[in-house]
Amino acid sequence: MKFVKMQGAGNDYVYIDCFRNPVPEDPRSLAIKVSDRHFGIGSDGLILILPSDKADARMRMFNSDGSESAMCGNGIRCVAKYVLDEGLAAGPGLDIETGRGVLRLESEIGAAGLVERVCVDMGEAILDPDRIPASGFAGNPVVRETLRITDSGLDQAGLAELLEDGLACTLVSMGNPHCVIFVEDVATFPVGQVGPVIEHDAHFPERTNVEFVSIEGPGEVRIRTWERGAGETLACGTGASAVTVALALTTGWRKPVRAHLLGGDLDLEWREDGHVRMSGPAVLVFRGEMEL
Repeated sequence: MKFVKMQGAGNDYVYIDCFRNPVPEDPRSLAIKVSDRHFGIGSDGLILILPSDKADARMRMFNSDGSESAMCGNGIRCVAKYVLDEGLAAGPGLDIETGRGVLRLESEIGAAGLVERVCVDMGEAILDPDRIPASGFAGNPVVRETLRITDSGLDQAGLAELLEDGLACTLVSMGNPHCVIFVEDVATFPVGQVGPVIEHDAHFPERTNVEFVSIEGPGEVRIRTWERGAGETLACGTGASAVTVALALTTGWRKPVRAHLLGGDLDLEWREDGHVRMSGPAVLVFRGEMEL
C-alpha cells in the first residue's frame, strides 16, 4: 500500500490517494494498524483522499481507534496540499467534500511551487445541544455551564473532587462535538486523566472532543486537546475553531484569534456569517509503502 504522511501543526495522519489506488476494504481496521507508533507507521489516524461528484476531492477521516469522524481541520489542509501538489485539481482555491458538507479552501503557494499554508472555511458553528449532540444541559447554547461527573473512576488525589465540584464548559460542534473548558494554566492541567472521563461521559451520547484552554492575552489562547478516539494530540483544527467560538461566547471577543497548540500555531476568526475561518501550515513528512 502506497501512502504519504503529512502533518498540520503536528496533527499527523497517513493519507491514501484513492484517485490512483484502490479504496481500502476495511479502512477502520487499517486506521488502527497504520496509526500504531511502534508496530505501524505512526499517526493520529488515517485519511482517504477520494474522487467526488460534487467537489474537487472527498475526504474520509478515521481516528487511531478506527472510529470515523466527519471532519478534521488540520487534515483537510493537508488534503488540499496533496490534491494541488499532485495536480489532481487546479488551484489555489479548492472545494473538498467532507462528512459535514463541502468546504472551501484557499492555498498559499511557496517559492518551490508547492502548497505551504491553507485557509479553510470551516463552516458554521453549531450551538444547538441537540445537534452537537449533548444532553442534560439547561442552556441553548451551552455557555459556561457546570459539568459535574460523580462517577469518574479516578482515584488520584483531587481529580475526582475536581470533577464532582464541576468544570465550566461551553459546547460547540464544527461537524464533530467539542467541550471547551477554560482553565488557569493549561500546561499543568491533568489533560490525560480528565480528558477521557469527559470524552466518555453520559452527557455526550456520541462521545466528545475536549479542549482545555488558557487565555494568554487579547485574542491569544493556548490549547491542549483530548481528541475523541485518538487521545491527546499536538493540534486539532476543529477544536481550535470551537475554542474561537467559545471565546467569543464567554468574553465577547469577535476579532481574529491566534491559537497556540503543542504542535504550532493556527490563526482563526469567527465571522459575522457564523462561519469560522482557519489558516495554518500543511507539511509533507514522507512517502512510503507498507505491506498489509
